[in-house]
Amino acid sequence: MLKMMKKIALFCLAGLTVVLSSCGLNSGNGELVGSINRPIFRPFIPFGMVYIPSGTYHTGQSDQDINYSQIAHNRQISISAFYMDETEITNNEYRQFTEYVRDSIVKKTLGGEHIMQDADGKEFLNWKTRINIKDPAVMEAISELYYPEEERIFGRKEIDVRKLIYHSEWMDFVAAANKSNRDKSRATFVIKEDVPIYPDTLAFLSDFSYSMNDPMVEKYFWHPAYDEYPVVGVSWKQARVFTVWRTKMLENFKHEEGEANMNQFRLPTESEFEYASRGGRVGADYGWGGPYVRNSKGCLVANFKPGRGSYGEDGGMQTVKVTSYFPNDFGLYNMSGNVAEWTSTAYDESANVFFHDLNPNYSYEAKSEDPEVLKRKVIKGGSWKDIGYFLQNGTRTYEYQDTAKSYVGFRCVMSYMGRSIGDE
Repeated sequence: MLKMMKKIALFCLAGLTVVLSSCGLNSGNGELVGSINRPIFRPFIPFGMVYIPSGTYHTGQSDQDINYSQIAHNRQISISAFYMDETEITNNEYRQFTEYVRDSIVKKTLGGEHIMQDADGKEFLNWKTRINIKDPAVMEAISELYYPEEERIFGRKEIDVRKLIYHSEWMDFVAAANKSNRDKSRATFVIKEDVPIYPDTLAFLSDFSYSMNDPMVEKYFWHPAYDEYPVVGVSWKQARVFTVWRTKMLENFKHEEGEANMNQFRLPTESEFEYASRGGRVGADYGWGGPYVRNSKGCLVANFKPGRGSYGEDGGMQTVKVTSYFPNDFGLYNMSGNVAEWTSTAYDESANVFFHDLNPNYSYEAKSEDPEVLKRKVIKGGSWKDIGYFLQNGTRTYEYQDTAKSYVGFRCVMSYMGRSIGDE
């Protein structure tokens, strides 16, 4: 009987606590109990990603420093846990992004049931309504989005991809953390930019002189045959804005479910990429672990340029499907070869000397008027057109952030919230 009375008393006390908290009067009954009514947080591994545990690795110059550049000094680096896409972002995954932007423009143009308002009267898109982009009435309503008459082929009405522009907003924490900027308005560090997001499909021609790559220009990004191939022709800014869109997409879903957000998707740092590529192995030259580019049967284990140009010997003349070849010990595919990949790290020859040994990253937000040398971003992993040297874990090289290449793609990461998996 006494036990039952205690249960009733506790139940009443819990009910009273809820009532008081709803009125903003909860004092925790005089005890420090923390804020209540917090959102639910259910950690999970994002679809298509793998968990990379915290750890330490040794970075340093590869054994074959063909340029004698000596820009990768030996250091011990510690990396916090994170999630990483198991493959490069595919054409089909990036196409979801381009179709989202296209549909956003169409819905805004059509208005009506496609536009909703929140409690504050702010308009937002209603994604529950469907549109048929080939409906004659829809095509007529959005006629301004199509290529002008003189740019059409056989009179086909096609969306002008130059109009596919994504509005991005993000916080420049690096600039905000500078002590000389602490008294400045928050607006100073909120970066707003509109980025054209359609891949440069002409890269297959512009990257190589006198090369007949017309079929790749015409078919590579949109044809179903290449759905599971890595997206290329994407600049560094386009890759970054993809991570912003992917973050917003997940955050909107979590909001509808009444759950707390996870960390943002982003590009990996150079150190994260190298750590993940090594797969937990010490002193591994390549992503698969060994010092050789062939297995015990003599077969090449990555997509690159063998010998003096025997491109097809590894099974692919150019890019191959993102799940080709065996994954490394972390379960990541093509961390060496297929396409080189953008990182968030700005390229500086002496970076290994001055960066911190815990989650190092040198970043710089280059402006359009900055000299070209400040627009260099580190790419890692090597590609289908590179010799084996560029596939090595310790190799450092770069491309300019405003260029798009037929041999550079990307994948996303997300910082893990906690010390290690299982701690939540």
